[in-house]
Amino acid sequence: MQFKNSKWGYLLVLSLIWGTSFILIKKSLLGLTAYQLGALRIIITGLFLFAAGFNRVRAIKRKEWKWIVVSGFLGTFFPSFFFAIAETEIDSAVASILNSLVPLNTILMGLAIFKITSTKRQMLGVVIGFVGTAILILKGAELNPNQNYLYAGFVIASTLMYAANVNIIKRYLQDVKPLTIAVGNFVPIVIPAFFVLIISGFFAEATYASPDFGVSMLYVVILSLFGTAMAKVLFNTLVQISTPVFASSVTYVMPIVALGWGLLDGEDFSVLQGVATIIILLGVYLANKK
Repeated sequence: MQFKNSKWGYLLVLSLIWGTSFILIKKSLLGLTAYQLGALRIIITGLFLFAAGFNRVRAIKRKEWKWIVVSGFLGTFFPSFFFAIAETEIDSAVASILNSLVPLNTILMGLAIFKITSTKRQMLGVVIGFVGTAILILKGAELNPNQNYLYAGFVIASTLMYAANVNIIKRYLQDVKPLTIAVGNFVPIVIPAFFVLIISGFFAEATYASPDFGVSMLYVVILSLFGTAMAKVLFNTLVQISTPVFASSVTYVMPIVALGWGLLDGEDFSVLQGVATIIILLGVYLANKK
């Protein structure tokens, strides 16, 4: 009973943290470019995690390092940039809803790569989920003609990476401590992120001259500490005490939190998009129902 309650507790806390991350990304982009935001998010998070437990990397076995590295790039490096790039063109609430495709992609990837069989109901859920996604994107493009909804592809690509990452953690890193995985993930990605930061022009005088630079940096620090560093440790724990599909179902509740923040920030959201959101969640529910 305690095991069951603890995993639901982790799910709720992660939903609140990650649901708020989308509006923090949006606000961070006021004074930073997408590449600067992605790089800073990785570097600052890495500093937090290294301070918390850099000595833990000694516990990682040689055979586990390749999966730690792959997990770092798929679960953090590329999505950090992809979500920032996506939110330069689409609303934060829409990005969070599209992120709810993670459980569906977890099932598809489990079937295609990890040879985990799926039922007909699960496949029906996948189809329904993609129908809802198509409606959401098409209606969003109609509602916001000034936004380029092709950028939704960056979010969808990230959901595929998250799906692969959760399967990797469950299958190959089950016996590694959650904080150890999180710290290890950032060892190979901090240096590439620093090079991206240099190339992005972050150290140019014009960047600091922006009136929104200071507040954007504050949002990035909050995003890095809670939305990435703390959330990664919590998520790794959730994967290990539950199943990949259950852990990825954190994306069910995230859109509710993100949608609330988006509406408070003046983002447009139509009734049809609300219906599309329900369709997506219905598809996810069917895909995960025992």
